Amino acid sequence: MPEVSPRDGKLQLPLGQNNRGKAAAHSEPLGPLTITSEQGGGSAFPNDRAKDLVYVLLLSGDSNPKESSPFINSSEAAAEKSQQYDGKNMALFEEEMDTSPMVSSLLSSLANYSNLPQGCKEHEEAENNEAESARKKPVKAPQLGTLMGVYLPCIQNIFGVILFLRMTWLVGIGGVIGTFIIVFMCCTTTMLTAISMSAVATNGVVPAGGSYYMISRSLGPEFGGAVGICFYLGTTYAGAMYILGAIELLLIYIAPKAAIFPLEGLEGAEAEAALLNNMRVYGTILLTSMATVVFVGVKYVNKLALVFLACVILSILAVYAGVIKTGIEPPDFPVCILGNRTLVWKNFDVCAKTIETANGTVTTQLWRIFCDSPFLNATCDKYFLANNVTQIQGIPGITSGVLSDNLFGTYYEKGDLIAKPILESVEDHDDPVTNANRYVLADITSFFTLLVGIYFPSVTGIMAGSNRSGDLRDAQKSIPIGTIAAITTTSTVYMSSVILFGACIEGVVLRDKFGEGVHGNLVIGTLAWPSPWVIVIGSFFSTCGAGLQSLTGAPRLLQAIAKDGIVPALRIFGHGKANGEPTWSLLLTACICESGILIASLDSVAPILSMFFLMCYMFVNLACALQTLLRTPNWRPRFKFYHWALSFLGMSLCLTLMFLCSWYYAIVAMGIAGSIYKYIEFAGAEKEWGDGIRGLSLSAARYALMRLEEGQPHTKNWRPQLLVLVSTDAEQNVEQPRLLSLTNQLKAGKGLTIVGTALEGTYLANYEQAQRADQALRKLMETEKVKGFCQVTVSSNLRDATSHLLQASGLGGLKHNAVLVSWPRNWKQGDEHQTWRNFIELVRETTIARLALLVPKNISAFPSNGERFTEGHIDVWWIVHDGGMLMLLPFLLRQHKVWRKCKMRIFTVAQMDDNSIQMKKDLTTFLYHLRIDAMVEVVEMHDSDISAYTYEKTLVMEQRSQMLKQINLTKTEREREIQSITDSSRGSIRRKNPAAVTTQLSVTEEPPATSKEEKPEEESKSASSPVSPPAQVQLIHDNTTPASPATPATPLTPGEEAQSPGEQIQRTWTEKCDGEAAKPLGVTTHDDIKDIFNMKPEWENLNQSNVRRMHTALRLNEVILKKSSEAKLVLLNMPGAPKNRTGDENYMEFLEVLTDGLNRVLLVRGGGREVITIYS
Repeated sequence: MPEVSPRDGKLQLPLGQNNRGKAAAHSEPLGPLTITSEQGGGSAFPNDRAKDLVYVLLLSGDSNPKESSPFINSSEAAAEKSQQYDGKNMALFEEEMDTSPMVSSLLSSLANYSNLPQGCKEHEEAENNEAESARKKPVKAPQLGTLMGVYLPCIQNIFGVILFLRMTWLVGIGGVIGTFIIVFMCCTTTMLTAISMSAVATNGVVPAGGSYYMISRSLGPEFGGAVGICFYLGTTYAGAMYILGAIELLLIYIAPKAAIFPLEGLEGAEAEAALLNNMRVYGTILLTSMATVVFVGVKYVNKLALVFLACVILSILAVYAGVIKTGIEPPDFPVCILGNRTLVWKNFDVCAKTIETANGTVTTQLWRIFCDSPFLNATCDKYFLANNVTQIQGIPGITSGVLSDNLFGTYYEKGDLIAKPILESVEDHDDPVTNANRYVLADITSFFTLLVGIYFPSVTGIMAGSNRSGDLRDAQKSIPIGTIAAITTTSTVYMSSVILFGACIEGVVLRDKFGEGVHGNLVIGTLAWPSPWVIVIGSFFSTCGAGLQSLTGAPRLLQAIAKDGIVPALRIFGHGKANGEPTWSLLLTACICESGILIASLDSVAPILSMFFLMCYMFVNLACALQTLLRTPNWRPRFKFYHWALSFLGMSLCLTLMFLCSWYYAIVAMGIAGSIYKYIEFAGAEKEWGDGIRGLSLSAARYALMRLEEGQPHTKNWRPQLLVLVSTDAEQNVEQPRLLSLTNQLKAGKGLTIVGTALEGTYLANYEQAQRADQALRKLMETEKVKGFCQVTVSSNLRDATSHLLQASGLGGLKHNAVLVSWPRNWKQGDEHQTWRNFIELVRETTIARLALLVPKNISAFPSNGERFTEGHIDVWWIVHDGGMLMLLPFLLRQHKVWRKCKMRIFTVAQMDDNSIQMKKDLTTFLYHLRIDAMVEVVEMHDSDISAYTYEKTLVMEQRSQMLKQINLTKTEREREIQSITDSSRGSIRRKNPAAVTTQLSVTEEPPATSKEEKPEEESKSASSPVSPPAQVQLIHDNTTPASPATPATPLTPGEEAQSPGEQIQRTWTEKCDGEAAKPLGVTTHDDIKDIFNMKPEWENLNQSNVRRMHTALRLNEVILKKSSEAKLVLLNMPGAPKNRTGDENYMEFLEVLTDGLNRVLLVRGGGREVITIYS
């Protein structure tokens, strides 16, 4: 076992001894390995990472240690691994060691984990170590406790400029009751937010990052990024507000003479403009200075933080001391009132019109202000002459009873006179106010909601403790206690100050925002003891310190967001100086802060940052409520005093305050957050943080799926929920990409889409191929903008795999109701015989499962999503009723921009005994009630004799089938023999109808292995069986056949589409094996086979059911070609597959004949239920 020397702290590892219980395998003893601490003078290893390797050495005993992973795993060969665990009790788990560490190793790594200080402290240390060697020193563990790490920083950030510059004015305007309601509501909001934040912050280790980290990891990257940027903007505008407060203190109370734009002699708008310009100039200078300080070194800001905190605490204590003193000896701050109007105490010394001296009555400086001369007979202002001058005490004291006068608010319009209503005033309301600059005026229009917006920034700053979580000794304990204690303290101070200000200060002084009636003193300063300068100087330094803190914290918050990579546009702001200082972020922060300074009004900037902070707090509450209600397994906060109802109440209060402060600012802020959310969702990096929104999505999905299980959707809600079956090549690339283009055009992102493919083999052996196929499907779905899911199934054969997809796709009520599969294009080729058999089985399975089936023929000719049809028709051939699928699909297609300009035509077929005129009228009415615009045409198909051409095609089809069953030849021999046989029949077929369009006949199919029990379909059965099941859908009935099913066909290749029907006939029979020499046969001779088929066919011996089906297919094809040869798309009823499996190859041939010569065909087979209705 390793030994620790008590004298020098050295760790002795006797590596010569094998710790596995075997003799050491080394050729020579290594002696003890000594690792000293940093103070002990170095390490026996050439690098400084020895400590990380100790446990690797203990297990491996290798003289050349390797660090392959942070756990005990090694990347050695299997033999070494088996030797490594010899003699251990863990040999059973040797195979898992590559991926799963031993518990002892895991606990060791967790115990050595230290939440290193991040942010400002890290940068400060980097600056101090720039001149030192590159050898990294271990950072001491964070030692900040609750008081220094959370409580005092929160106190410093919460107490700020509003308390010193606006609190007395808020009490004067809103009254004690109104202001107390505002303060109570805002403090309640922050307290509820702090409770939610404490729960979130104690749910695991919170690295440095504060509110952004908590929200993004709780609500996901979209919400986290949006709220993080809002919090960043709020912090930045808070810096602007603090700077404006500092400049206001400087120019109005400390050094009025320093104004670049002098205010002397200016009135009204001119004086206001000059003041704002001074604020802009000095604000820009101060911002530049602060940004320079932050850029040069954050360590200076941190060292001054205690000084600024001391200023805040001393200022508040001075106010309380002054309140106590007013009860004993009120300070002398007189206020001069003319009539009931408060005068600006400037340029006069005595509050009187005249004074009595030994020489008689003498006018005062006040007289000279309102009169044109100092003489008693001078011409004076009417109001001045009609009213008396009264001097009242500005700070009557806490025992004066002035509280009752200040209970209720007094709101003013901009430019109103600040008056004391209880005093008499003689005035003529028709006369305009003269010498308005001599009175104290309201500088802005005030109302209750404005006061809320101005006050709320004074309760922000509750995140200061969580922002320093990386510096705390025990963040999970300190953050809740420190934050809640700080909010309790500040809330007590705020609520008590509202009552104390109303009880100590005269109402006109409270409403005097800039202290013009009390010799230009800061109003709260008049109350402070021992001197107003304590408050003025203290508040100036505290606002400067708060501004520095904002300029320090905001860039680091932006840098954290940029480094997370969730907002691509902000990536540049993740870079900085060599020590990590966020230079670019600081530059952007200064620019945004400058925009706030250019507003130049503290009262206008405060509601802006209120919006951003309120939005941040709202989402902190939402995060806590969401996690609590979802009861996710990882939600185990150490802070237990929370409840989802409190979080919802806090969230509601935040939302209410947002609209109370300023409804238009609230809309703008929410618009900014929404835009950022959508941008991150669209272009941001994919992050999986186990957020609550994902849990909410899962819960909502589960609830919705359970509701879907309650019953089938109503016909009005029916839409195709597609299972798209595609095939892949050897490289796992999709062979029919246009199938997904058609899916997009049908779905337009609505409803369910599952794209599935089948692989042949075993899952274990083909797992990697399945993953590649899955990635290929996802990539193609993204390219084609198909919103849905993909599924890859592996089975021993493709037929079973496709059947598994059909049965198992979907979940609960969210299952597919339609299958989209491409027509097997090369089904006639000999090596593709299994393809069409699988296709027919799929048709049968969709029928039995009552699923709709869509089969596009010649899918490569279908348009891509980028194409546009400027004209053309979508033709629907409605032969049998399939629940309305043929009506609904063209309507859905025309919603897409590809098909939007195509017009819809509906054709239906009338028999001899049908009234075609009435049919057209009824169909037009039906479409009108369906609200579908389409042209209607009824095509009459007269009874006609079956042509010789039909018999010839049927004969060739049956002879081919019989021949493949009887002749036992190899595949290649069979192809050549059938080629020669069909050549001899070419002339006969061509003579029957040379202008007709025929289909290509397959000559290379593999005959199906039929059982002895299976018998060919008999004519009597086909002719007399009733119309049944969807499997036997009838296309059309003639007089001799009550139930004769007909069937559709497949698309042509691009090469075939370009040829005329005549050319197709010429090449139909010579498509394969041209120019190949006939091979000698084994048992059966070439001439013998030709003799079989050169005999004159006995047409009466043919299967009459096949003859009638071929007749129907040819007649329908002829009519469709005549009407729809130029259509952009033809939709056609698809007949069901034959019940007797011996006729499968004939079924494919019927479909080929039915759709021969058509460019784009969509064969549609309904699922056995109505999918469209005339009712609303």
